Amino acid sequence: MPEPYRHDRNRGRDSRRPGARPRAQGTGRGRPAGGPRPRGRRAGPSLKPGRAARIAVCLTSALVMLTSGVGWCAYHWLDRGVNTSSALDALRDGAPPGRDGAVNLLLIGLDSRKDMNGNDLPKEFVQDELHAGSSDIGGYNTNTLILMHIPPGGGKVTAFSIPRDDYVEIAGGRGEHKIKEAYGIAKAEAEEKLSARGVKGAELEHRGREAGREATLATVQRFLGVPIDHFAELNLLGFYDIAKVVQPVPVCLKHPVRDRYSGADFPAGPQQLDARQALSFVRQRHGLAGGDLDRTRRQQAFLSSVTHKLQEQGVWSDLGKLQGLFDVIKKDVVIDNRWNILDFARQAPNLTGGNAEFHTLPIEGFATRKGEAVNLVDPAKVKSLVQAMTGPKAGQKDTPAAGPQRQGQGSGGGDAKPGDAKPGDAKPGGDAKPDGSDPVSSDSFQGPTVKMGGVPCVD
Repeated sequence: MPEPYRHDRNRGRDSRRPGARPRAQGTGRGRPAGGPRPRGRRAGPSLKPGRAARIAVCLTSALVMLTSGVGWCAYHWLDRGVNTSSALDALRDGAPPGRDGAVNLLLIGLDSRKDMNGNDLPKEFVQDELHAGSSDIGGYNTNTLILMHIPPGGGKVTAFSIPRDDYVEIAGGRGEHKIKEAYGIAKAEAEEKLSARGVKGAELEHRGREAGREATLATVQRFLGVPIDHFAELNLLGFYDIAKVVQPVPVCLKHPVRDRYSGADFPAGPQQLDARQALSFVRQRHGLAGGDLDRTRRQQAFLSSVTHKLQEQGVWSDLGKLQGLFDVIKKDVVIDNRWNILDFARQAPNLTGGNAEFHTLPIEGFATRKGEAVNLVDPAKVKSLVQAMTGPKAGQKDTPAAGPQRQGQGSGGGDAKPGDAKPGDAKPGGDAKPDGSDPVSSDSFQGPTVKMGGVPCVD
């Protein structure tokens, strides 16, 4: 049984807690997101005698290091080339209080058809493999935002999906927009200022993305009312690359679907998908009764299926099998600069053994704002639900989460339903207790709960 994942919220210094990356002192092995790779380093191990000997030592050591995850060798293979970001540093001082020892991790799925340096992905690849139109589509929207709460001392992991069209106040005094647009708005603002100072090329892209991450993290943290301790960002290419490593991916559909926009064309029932099909599976929204909300549950089901398969194949405890995932992480994923992702991987059985579940945060209905279809939300209710689910339960003495603080919300009246969606069955979260002492009914959330640890069947 893995050691419980513990977290120290001492943000002012480098605490050697599980999952914490030592703070950079100018010579860290990680590199800033999108930055150049150190010369002479390779993504994977070669078969030269010296390296082969080190691999042999690593594999032998793994037999006696079962309690320390994938071990020292794997740590250095990954850490020497991982893309890191300092975007969270600006949020730490003003973060809302949370439970000591708990960890909140934000997963960010970026709908971008560009590489880390801002270059367009090959047209044929985007259209034929990703089935995602041209590189001009999507911009820098964060179409996936999932907060995962890992309680102190282990226990059930709770994940919250934020519908991408929720109409909220964007951090930095930027007014109300869809939450998915925070990244792109802040990135464009930063790049305009940086360009005026002569910054250009890859550096402009990297610094612009950092501004986008800061705005997204600050907006989500304010909207949910809980601190964000770590984050991971993945774009369309990264998703595709991960699916290639894991394929075939097991999924299950309640009904057959066919959608020319995403390329989804699947029968009902259990099935196995390759990487191209998997991307269509999680991107489809047209033709689904719940539109984007059903797509959110597709994303949840995909994550559950992938982690279940990795667990069944023993990937989490196998250095060789992990290497393929590490190579993708080094190329396509950006993580915060204090997160030791390998130490976190030791907790993977908690996520894959059925001891985790997804909830979709509630909306109050649909409306048209600034000419666009949006989801209306009640920020106070959202905060109350999240804090009730992540705060200490009855009998526990952890520091409770802060009480709800209302944000700005879209004005009422003039609401119009989006053309391909219907009002959701959002229900009042009246059973959410402000002190978090009692569990929250699943009826308080948007649609059914998706439990990890298997292959959920979804619409």
